[in-house]
Amino acid sequence: MEFKDKVVVITGGAGGVGKALVRLFAASGARIMISDINEESCRDVAEEARSLGADAQYLAGNLREKQYCEQLIATAAEKFGGVDILLNNAGIIPRGTIEETTDEMWFTAMDVNLNAVFFLSRAVLPHMKQRGGGSIVNTSSVWGTYPGPGHVAYCTSKGAVAALTKNLGRDCAPLGIRVNAVCPHEINTPMIRTGFERRGLDPDKAIEELNKTVPLGRIAEPDDIADVIAFLASDKARYIAGETVEVTGAKPVSG
Repeated sequence: MEFKDKVVVITGGAGGVGKALVRLFAASGARIMISDINEESCRDVAEEARSLGADAQYLAGNLREKQYCEQLIATAAEKFGGVDILLNNAGIIPRGTIEETTDEMWFTAMDVNLNAVFFLSRAVLPHMKQRGGGSIVNTSSVWGTYPGPGHVAYCTSKGAVAALTKNLGRDCAPLGIRVNAVCPHEINTPMIRTGFERRGLDPDKAIEELNKTVPLGRIAEPDDIADVIAFLASDKARYIAGETVEVTGAKPVSG
């Protein structure tokens, strides 16, 4: 896949899948705007992208804030002259049943996982229209399309992302803007490992047990998901719009 001189905005760029995306697009000649909440992490990822020959910038901030979302897109357009691809990759995984889910857990999940996708997508559309088209790839989850147990805020927010993707896919296709989503299952990222640690589990052993539940023999690595996202963003997926693509290793969501 060739992204030479394409302007790409990547949220959650300092996370597991985010770093894989930055490396992939940097190696493919893209010009990259990196977003994450931690400025030091953003800077480190941007420096890595530059070491691969990419023109990379970053803007750290909180995706819960509408102003930051709009500023991120405006800054990318100002620095690079426009935006071609938006990768709404950032997300959080609050865990708990409805009785265990606090107001803060609920609203944070909606803000980061759903509302930021709305604000960023709305802000980027005028820039993509000026360039005659573009691509938006959202990160939903099979836990959104087939909700699993004990994650009511996460599943609801990711299910809404899937619905938003299908809606935008239809509305934006006449503009030459393709909107799709990737729906992964578990991914071997720092986020999932931290979750195991918080529950008092050994992350390596927990991953080993999860691997046994996947027909392909292992849970996804960040590159497995990043490759699908890049495909959906590329011209090779030129006739794919409004789709939610499951990437699961054939593992179903079950309780």
